[in-house]
Amino acid sequence: MGLCRKIVQSKASFRSYHFGLLLVAALAVFAFYYLGSNHENFSSTTRRMKENQAGKSSQGDAQLTANLSGKKAAESQGSTPFANPEPEDTAGKQAVQFHALMMFTKVDKNYGLQEKFTVAIKSMVKHAVFEGDEVLCLHFVADVPSKKIGEPLLQQLMQIAPFKYQIIFHDVDTLTQKLFPVVEGMQKHFSSGSGAYYSDSIFFLSVAMHRIMPSEMTRIVQLDLDLKYMSNIRSLFGEFEMFQPGAVIGIAREMQPVYRHTFWQYRRENPKTKVGDPPPDGLPGFNSGVMLLNLEAMRQSERYNQLLNMENVRKLAEKYHFKGHLGDQDFFTLIGMEHIDLFHILDCIYNRQLCTWWRDHGYAEVFDLYFKCDGQVKIYHGNCNTPIPAD
Repeated sequence: MGLCRKIVQSKASFRSYHFGLLLVAALAVFAFYYLGSNHENFSSTTRRMKENQAGKSSQGDAQLTANLSGKKAAESQGSTPFANPEPEDTAGKQAVQFHALMMFTKVDKNYGLQEKFTVAIKSMVKHAVFEGDEVLCLHFVADVPSKKIGEPLLQQLMQIAPFKYQIIFHDVDTLTQKLFPVVEGMQKHFSSGSGAYYSDSIFFLSVAMHRIMPSEMTRIVQLDLDLKYMSNIRSLFGEFEMFQPGAVIGIAREMQPVYRHTFWQYRRENPKTKVGDPPPDGLPGFNSGVMLLNLEAMRQSERYNQLLNMENVRKLAEKYHFKGHLGDQDFFTLIGMEHIDLFHILDCIYNRQLCTWWRDHGYAEVFDLYFKCDGQVKIYHGNCNTPIPAD
C-alpha cells in the first residue's frame, strides 16, 4: 500500500511539473508578443493584429490579374475606390494590376499606428517604379473610424506618386463574416484564450484569402504595417515567378528562436529533430510580416485545402504539442513542419525583422544563428516596436 501511494504521488508531481513547464512557455511567448509590443503594432503576429489591426495584401500578375479592375475588387467588398488621374493611352494595352492589402483598424485609438502607416506609405512611394501600363492597387481592411482617418491621409501621402494607383477600402466586419465559417475550427489552436471568437477570424485572413476573394483575383501579397521599403516594391511581385510546382505561399523565416521555444516539448521528446532549429538546415518557423499568396494555386491545391480541415489541424497540433496565439503565422509554421514544399522561402532581405526580444530572454547563445541576414535589405520590419534605421 505504501508503494502504491508513492507511485501515485510521483505521478501527481510529474503532472504538476509538466503543467508548470507548459505555463512558463506560454507566459514567455505571451510576454514577448503582447506586453513587449506595447499594444502598438501589427508585426507579423495575430496578437498585434488583434490590438492594432495592421496588415496588407497585394496581387500582381500580367497574365492572371489583368482582368481584375480596382473597381471590381472594390465592388466585391462594397467599397468605393479613389485613384490618381486616369492613365494616358497605353497603345491599347490592358492595364496590369498589382494588389497590396494592409490591415488598417483601430487607428483612431492608436496614434503610433498612424506614424507607422506614414513611414510605410512614404517609403513605398519613394522607391516604387511601375511601367506605364501597370497599376498598383492598395487595399485597406478598415473599420469606419479608421477609414475616416485613412482616406485624407492617403490622398496626402500618395499625391507625389510617380506611378498609377488605386485606393480601395474593405469593411473589416464584412470580411470577418466571410472568414469565420472557414477558420472557426482552427482558431483555438492559434488564438489567445480557449475559445474561437468571431472577432478573431480576421487574424486568419491570409489562410483563407483564396476562399473569400473574387475568383478573378489570383495573386496577392499581404504585408504588415510596420514596414519600411528600401527598394522598389515591384521586385517583390517578381518572387511569384520563383515558386516551385506545388508551392502556394511565399514567406520568410522567423528570425528569432520563437518556435524553438514554442516547440520545446516536441524537441525534448525528439532530440534529433530539426523542428525549431535555425537555418539553413533547421525549421525555425515563419514570420508573416511579408507574404505572397498565390490564390489560384491555393484554390487548386487539394493538399492545402485539406490542411484547413479542423480535424487535420487538431492532429498536427497534438503531434507537435503546439499551442500558439499568433494566428496565421502559427498555422503556416505548423503545417510547414511537414509540408515545407507548399512554401516558397523568401530571402530575409524581403522581411528583415529587427526585434531582438528573445536574445535577452534565455536564448543569447543561439540568437545570432536565427538573426543573421546577409545581403542588401529591401524591406525592414520593425516588429515588437523596434526602431527602423533612418535613410
